[in-house]
Amino acid sequence: MLNYLGLPVAASTHAGQIDTMIVLVHWLMLVLFVGWGTYFLFALVRFRRGANPKADYTGAKGSIAKGTEFAVMAVEMALLIIYAIPAWAARVQQFPAESEAVVVRVVGEQFSWNVHYPGPDRTFGRTDIKLVAADNPLGLDNNDAAAKDDLTEINVLNLPVDRPVLVHLSSKDVIHSFGLYEMRVKQDAIPGLEIPVWFIPNRVGAYEITCSQLCGLGHFRMRGAITIQTQADYDRWFAEEQTAQHPPAAAPATTPPPTAPR
Repeated sequence: MLNYLGLPVAASTHAGQIDTMIVLVHWLMLVLFVGWGTYFLFALVRFRRGANPKADYTGAKGSIAKGTEFAVMAVEMALLIIYAIPAWAARVQQFPAESEAVVVRVVGEQFSWNVHYPGPDRTFGRTDIKLVAADNPLGLDNNDAAAKDDLTEINVLNLPVDRPVLVHLSSKDVIHSFGLYEMRVKQDAIPGLEIPVWFIPNRVGAYEITCSQLCGLGHFRMRGAITIQTQADYDRWFAEEQTAQHPPAAAPATTPPPTAPR
């Protein structure tokens, strides 16, 4: 049924649970649509004016309608208790330890996603809004020792497969919505708040980061790329970015000592 619903490929460990809930909700909606549609047609015929010239204001006297309503309510409660609440609780109460996860900061702005990786020291450098500039969208303080090995990207998010990912999400200007549909992740990015989001990607591939909250005239182009790689490929990419963004300082040129005249 997933093919008929048009869902994107599932690329995270919790995607199956989300998809199961979506399928069950659609089956429930189909049953309700057919059931209530059938009853509506029955009511049009059974209570037509020709068969009931005098209006009856006493309402339905049978127990079928009330029983149906309670049955629908019971199914909806079951979906909430069995699927929705456990899925939600796992997202907000079972965060992985930062020592075991890939931790990144993602900051939305009109109209791009700014990604901030800590360096090998696994410590984010200090940021200051006063330092924000066209070439420093995060306001990273390059004088901070912890910032000297950090990586920053725009609309690019690279992650290793089969490892927990912890994203600290925020916004610089208006409300955005961080959408990783193949990961079954969507969370609003709100100015002034840093919201943690986590998932475990389990499928290597290239996917899309979207903003699913109308955020201005350029909303349509607020897209990024998320690449899920093997651990070896991710380590190679990280090392290459370290070299590109923090090239080693060139050794000072040395002048040979003058030779004594003969």
